[in-house]
Amino acid sequence: MEKGRLIAYLKALFTVVVWGASFIATKVALRDALPITIVWLRFAIGVLILGLAVAYRKQLYLPKLKDLPYFALLGFIGITYHQWLQSTGLKTAAASTTAWIVASTPIFIAILGWLFLKEKLIWDAALGILMAAFGVLLVVSKGDLDAVLGGSFGTPGDKLILISAPNWAVFSVLSRRGLKDHRAATMMFYVMSFGWLFSSVQFFAGSGLSDVTNLTRNGWLGVVFLGIACSGLAYIFWYDALQALPATQVGVFLYLEPLVAVVVSAAILSEAVTLASLVGGVVILVGVWIVNRPRKLST
Repeated sequence: MEKGRLIAYLKALFTVVVWGASFIATKVALRDALPITIVWLRFAIGVLILGLAVAYRKQLYLPKLKDLPYFALLGFIGITYHQWLQSTGLKTAAASTTAWIVASTPIFIAILGWLFLKEKLIWDAALGILMAAFGVLLVVSKGDLDAVLGGSFGTPGDKLILISAPNWAVFSVLSRRGLKDHRAATMMFYVMSFGWLFSSVQFFAGSGLSDVTNLTRNGWLGVVFLGIACSGLAYIFWYDALQALPATQVGVFLYLEPLVAVVVSAAILSEAVTLASLVGGVVILVGVWIVNRPRKLST
């Protein structure tokens, strides 16, 4: 494997590890403050980190006027709306269950990449995606697949998290066009800035800064981790990986998120690790390997 692809894979891996832990950090912070407060603080820190990264890479420039609506759209979809769905959903959804639901995102990324980006989806990669999807269903239903078919599983928060999966896929695929013309870190800086500004409207229309004072030490630790690792560094690495690899290969790494979330949530939140989670996790990992295994080029 060439060095550039290896670095891209490592960046994608780092991203999904910290994003897997982000569900637990959010649950911890939500004990003290409202969802919008957590989102607003998280991306205030994230914008600062991204700004520093852009300056360090000497990639800071003013975007063209025609790019602003595109950046604003991405900011609303990928930051404001997506994080509202997840943070509000986590009020009633378990962190580990949330992560498993989010793991369905690569299915939508692969389909959208195939339909709109003309990315190839060969039969064994499709099989890997289907296997991983089946593993997700095992976890979500706690082994009761009839519950999934009947639509009677999960909490109200689970439903919001389920909506966030195709929403993130749309965000990832739409981002590909902009990455052809813009540096990853610079583009993410403007996208996140727009998303944070849109979140500011809801934040200041509500309790605003008064809710920030409710954060305890653990709440602040959760917020700082979300801001620096999950929003600052992880978003940079996610964009870098998307710029170097097909959307399908990057998206499938998201299947690893729930494995991280299950371990961390069991350790910090004492959430139970079920047999269905373990079996489903093994099936998901096999699917990830099938999609990402090296293939010989046909001659």
